Amino acid sequence: MPRSLLIALVGLALCGAKAEARFDGFNVITVPGHPFGSPSAAQSLREAKIAGATTVAIIPFLWQATPGGGHIERGTDMSDAELRLAIRDAHALSLAVVVKPHVWMPGSWAGMVEPDSDAAWASWFADYTREIEHLAKIAAEEKADVFAIGTELAKTSSRPEWKKVIAAARAQFSGRLVYFAHDIDEAERVPFWTSLDVVGVTLYPPLGADDDRAGRQATMRAVADRLDALSQHAGKPILVGEIGLRSAMGAAARPWESAEERTTLPAPSLQADVLSDWLVALKRPSIEGVLVWRWFTNPAAGGVSDTDFTVQGKPAQSRLTCAWTGAC
Repeated sequence: MPRSLLIALVGLALCGAKAEARFDGFNVITVPGHPFGSPSAAQSLREAKIAGATTVAIIPFLWQATPGGGHIERGTDMSDAELRLAIRDAHALSLAVVVKPHVWMPGSWAGMVEPDSDAAWASWFADYTREIEHLAKIAAEEKADVFAIGTELAKTSSRPEWKKVIAAARAQFSGRLVYFAHDIDEAERVPFWTSLDVVGVTLYPPLGADDDRAGRQATMRAVADRLDALSQHAGKPILVGEIGLRSAMGAAARPWESAEERTTLPAPSLQADVLSDWLVALKRPSIEGVLVWRWFTNPAAGGVSDTDFTVQGKPAQSRLTCAWTGAC
């Protein structure tokens, strides 16, 4: 049997009965003045639904001072009450909910977390497990659909302590558990996929020059082929937790780059084209959903002159609606 056919059959077996219940949608970020539970945040969720989302990822942040430190704690961006309201408001719209904790560090990012001593590792995992257990309990009580034990913690994911993190989350949350690896390289190294229900990944590979569409499509297909193989190897479906890039000139070469890192001119059509290309490449039986980075709780966010990641009020929003609903 050809390898491509075998992978397709495995994907169908993994997703078959659930093929109609995809997890497509947005990572929704709360912004000042528009907390979850407010009328504006509720309106923003409604607009995400109208845009074609079936799913939203709700993101409570954990805060860490430095990459090498041994202490991590819950951030102040979202209270427990606001997290509960986010899940309830999304469910009221028949949106599935992924509770997806992220680590935030000033001047750095989650992929750099690497405690600098054995004592720091022990302290970090004790703190992290406590916070994940607490969030998993809320997710369970509010009947979230999926809970993520972590996102993009690439320098930690080979550690044996993750077994205890997973056990703690599983004790609180009986739904589906996922971890979101940073890009395909980390995803292929994660040793604990068999202990989870879903293989998660965020995708920000370099995609070349803005006008090299054929080149980026080839890169995307290569990544998707590796995801197919990973799904077959792990025996789990894939959930792509993030695709995205700024609506800015030069963004294809560095899709992960934030607006704070570089000032440039808007390029809303580029963002729309890249996201469309990703959805085509990721349309595989092994992949049960794709979440776009990002959507804000402020319904007035975005617009064609904005150069940040949000797709709100930009051509990308219409292009996603077309892909997800057929309303083109």
